Amino acid sequence: MGTFKHFYHKNYGERLSIISNFADLNNQEVKDFANSKKQKNNNLIENYITDYSLPEGIAVNFIINGFNKVAPMVTEEPSVIAAASNGARMFSKSDGLHAKVISHNLTGQIIIKTDNYNLLYGYVKNHYDELLQIANDAHKSIIDHGGSAKKMKVRKLDENYCSLDLFVDVAEAMGANIINSMLEALANFISTNHNADVLMSILSNYSIDSLVKVTGKVPFSQLGKNGISGDNVAKKIVEASHIAQIDPYRAATHNKGIMNGIDAFVMAMGNDWRAVESGVHAYASRNGSYQGLSQFKIEDDALFGEMTIPLSLGFVGGATKVLPKVKINQKIAKVQSKNELMQMAAAVGLSQNLAALKALVTEGIQKGHMNLQLKSLAMSAGANDEELAHVVEKLRQLANPNLQDAQIIIKKLRK
Repeated sequence: MGTFKHFYHKNYGERLSIISNFADLNNQEVKDFANSKKQKNNNLIENYITDYSLPEGIAVNFIINGFNKVAPMVTEEPSVIAAASNGARMFSKSDGLHAKVISHNLTGQIIIKTDNYNLLYGYVKNHYDELLQIANDAHKSIIDHGGSAKKMKVRKLDENYCSLDLFVDVAEAMGANIINSMLEALANFISTNHNADVLMSILSNYSIDSLVKVTGKVPFSQLGKNGISGDNVAKKIVEASHIAQIDPYRAATHNKGIMNGIDAFVMAMGNDWRAVESGVHAYASRNGSYQGLSQFKIEDDALFGEMTIPLSLGFVGGATKVLPKVKINQKIAKVQSKNELMQMAAAVGLSQNLAALKALVTEGIQKGHMNLQLKSLAMSAGANDEELAHVVEKLRQLANPNLQDAQIIIKKLRK
């Protein structure tokens, strides 16, 4: 498209003008884009045009490892923050949530074309310490921060390809640049000294050596709803959890609910939620079929929930340096390290999951969810702040309210 030739070389005004003409934007739309720009972000991404903001709220009621916590969450979806707060409240009625980081090594791989796995395996085994040292020499500053390349293994992918996997403790950083530098140094060395045919080297978002486990109990007394006793609600939640283990259709939605909470928290913390998503969903398939990430059971007259997930997060570096609200959110969440960040993200996910499962097996997801969705519906129809409560109340009286209903209510109100 000739219109966009060398678009990335254009200055901001030129880019905005090109987009305006291409999309036939009116003056107000162009003004809205221009008024939302921040010069700093023009250097953050390519072909920058404007800032696209999302709401941030605070999920409350968390007790994690004995400490009272709140979780900043960035999301556009109604009910996510309410659900996380509700789940955390139920867990807090026992002794809260307990989270433990099992490991936090970043994973990377060098893909090597070879039909002789045993030869490559023997080479790596015989030069193991030397190869680790080469990796560490490629990014020596990580040693000063307490990190280093920790281990390696060779995996046979098929008859023609192997993967040399490197596991690196990247300390408090996100670590993408660190591990990629190490991988490229290793790939160059192996290619030169072992005559290996290296296809590529890159980090893996399947963070199987960066795991966090979270557990929590809920007394039966906190689970009763709509005439269903607490112990029966607990049994239904256990059944719903089981279905997510045996049916990928249900598992996908089960896990999406968990990630509603985790993604929103990860975004507020300036981390890469896309990397988190890809790693978590790959982990959900580790046993050969896609399964729910969490499991619930009945233990000592209480509902016991647990979840182990891969989370490769960073407390320093990356977007945490360039997005000013990240540091504020870290203070609000009272997290001071990568481990605490991982623990809290997992706690938010399990809390979100508990609230969703309880709603599903009692009143259904629509009742609580739709009450919050009505606000979005009213706003989409054009209701202002003064009109919002009235429009929502009128919508609540309808069986299946839609956008047209909201618009009619607003029109009548303004008359």
